[in-house]
Amino acid sequence: PPALHACSSMTLRSSTPAEGGPQSNKLQSSTSSSCDPALRPIIRRRARSLPTLPERRKRAATQCQVPVCQRRMNRVRFADALGLELTEVKVFQTGEDPSIPLHVLSRLSINSDLWYSSSGLEFTMQCLVPDFQQPADCMDFSSRLQEQQVCLERVTSSDLGLSGTIQVRNVAFEKQVSVRYTFNHWESLHEVCARWHSSIPEKNGQGQVDVFTFFLPVPPFLLQLCSVVQFAARYQVNGREYWDNNRGKNYSLTCRTHPLKMPRECEESWIHFI
Repeated sequence: PPALHACSSMTLRSSTPAEGGPQSNKLQSSTSSSCDPALRPIIRRRARSLPTLPERRKRAATQCQVPVCQRRMNRVRFADALGLELTEVKVFQTGEDPSIPLHVLSRLSINSDLWYSSSGLEFTMQCLVPDFQQPADCMDFSSRLQEQQVCLERVTSSDLGLSGTIQVRNVAFEKQVSVRYTFNHWESLHEVCARWHSSIPEKNGQGQVDVFTFFLPVPPFLLQLCSVVQFAARYQVNGREYWDNNRGKNYSLTCRTHPLKMPRECEESWIHFI
């Protein structure tokens, strides 16, 4: 910069001896100090020595008191960053065939039937069909609920089991609803608890009704013709027990063949499963 050149020429002129030696030396020192960069003191930090054994134990105890979620942060690392493959191919040898669920096999057989069918896309499958009319569709549903304090509302079947809803009168806040069922005509029995779903007012407007839902797992071997599942609903409240067993006949479902119609666009559909 121009200011730097001016100072340099001034330094050269002042370096020539002249009268008044002490004054010229003072001018030279002041001029050179104004042009040189400012010197910064060198700060040397003292090395920290290794903490003693008591100090390390104290730090370890302090870190143990901090929750793990605060001491460690979740880190995501992908397989390729570690030198691994992103995909893995499993080759099944003879005798290592994967176990396919029964409901998946049934759907695969349905797809094969649809593939080779040339006329209609109608097929039959085995499922549990109720042997009774849905209680919610009956005219005496409200009277049965008033009489029994508990009544099955509706039940549906699927490949995995039976699901349904039960209505109970809200006699008290603390209550327990369960379903007792059997696969072998009560030679052995099972029981599953129902879960509260919602509360609705009664049709007569005098009280409130609680709706409970339940699910009965059905093993695959029961999906055979003429297999029967029987169950009844139990309601426990205020130290008393109420039952809905379809007026002494129990609710039963029998495995039967059920015709189904499949749309034409589903003929070339794929089924994916793990």
